[in-house]
Amino acid sequence: MNVEELRNYALGLGPEVEEKFPFQQFAAARDVLAFYTHGHMFLFFDINHLEQVNLKAPPEEIESLKEQHSFIGNPYNCSSKYWIGVDATVAPAHLLRSLVAASYGIVAAGGNKRRRAARACPPSEV
Repeated sequence: MNVEELRNYALGLGPEVEEKFPFQQFAAARDVLAFYTHGHMFLFFDINHLEQVNLKAPPEEIESLKEQHSFIGNPYNCSSKYWIGVDATVAPAHLLRSLVAASYGIVAAGGNKRRRAARACPPSEV
């Protein structure tokens, strides 16, 4: 999967998905493209180096994924409890799409919970 295919797939996951280059202040990370849903990141990678695509994964599945696939390892600069790093130059496209969709789902579900909680707890009147 190349950069454009990965980008188009991520953007197609939902109408609220946004892409940004959030690390412009860091010279080494200016080309890191990140994808967000409801204001929270679910995928990021350097557009020039797809050997390290970072995405969220269910914590209970991370060790198993790493054991099953040599192209899945630790993330770059994220908690390895919640994130994985995938070498997209080696990973089969169908598996990478599945992992990206799962990452999106994890973050989108969290956003839905936060929005429901905000609606259930209106600001108190002073």
